[in-house]
Amino acid sequence: MKSPDSPRSTSRRSFLATSSATVAAMTAAGASTQLLNLSPAAAAEGAKPYERNIRKSLKFGMIKEGETIAEKLAAAKAAGFHGVEFEGPIAEEEIPQIQQAKKDLGLEVPGLVCGKVGRMLGNDMDESERQSGLEQFATSLRQAKELGSTTVLCYPGAVNAEHRYDRVYETLQKSLKELIPVCEETGVKIACENVWNNIFMSPVETRDFVDSFDSPWIGWYFDVGNIVRYGWPEQWIYVLGKRILKLDIKEYDRDIMMNDGTRKGFGVELGEGSIDWAAVMKAVDEVEYEGGWGSAEVPGGDLARLKDISSRMDKLFAM
Repeated sequence: MKSPDSPRSTSRRSFLATSSATVAAMTAAGASTQLLNLSPAAAAEGAKPYERNIRKSLKFGMIKEGETIAEKLAAAKAAGFHGVEFEGPIAEEEIPQIQQAKKDLGLEVPGLVCGKVGRMLGNDMDESERQSGLEQFATSLRQAKELGSTTVLCYPGAVNAEHRYDRVYETLQKSLKELIPVCEETGVKIACENVWNNIFMSPVETRDFVDSFDSPWIGWYFDVGNIVRYGWPEQWIYVLGKRILKLDIKEYDRDIMMNDGTRKGFGVELGEGSIDWAAVMKAVDEVEYEGGWGSAEVPGGDLARLKDISSRMDKLFAM
């Protein structure tokens, strides 16, 4: 049992005490906006101050309200979200439905999530599976263009007893290079995500991997919660800097991890775990994050649940 003064209890009290006035001070569109002071040199050059402007999205699978795509997107809109990310490749017959709902509701599809396919791209032992992954990922990039998306998320391979670290790294590198021409064709970037796949567990290695392509089409989809098991998200943000194309928003608690197991660490609400969100937002500001989006990736639910997630994100983005 935690003492009243434990770090997590203090974090929880601090988050829940965030005033509604802070959230009300955000833009009319609901995005979080914060101006930073310019250095004297930057001011002298006439540069504009960096403005934090993070819009809220969520994963389509989180929406349990409604039956049709249109109904589910309407629920996301009603909950205060500005966009929804879909799993790719999307069934072709669903593309027009998503496009129509976007038009009717004024929502965006910031990106597609092509996670499991991304694991295929790093398969160093089955070339037929790798080729299938390339085809599916290329399809997702083209669908992203149709939907006005700017990124397709990729789970960057998977290392285990059968798949050796260096070979997965090299195979993934090869696959992403082969996809760059499709990125150039579509104008859509590939954003690899830090996931629990036993590779890219250091921000320095991650930075160097992205830089190895020397290409604007390969970047990073930074998952804030996934890092907490073995690092500090604000440190990763400082190291990755402009390589960060999008942000995934989830919470994690190290105390629960230690007591109940690693996966259980995710079993805490946004703002009530081990993440120092004020430090994360400070890092976001200092690297001048321009991805424009923070996407919730937490257990979803009905409209009331989605509104709670949206409200919590408002408070985090206002810190």
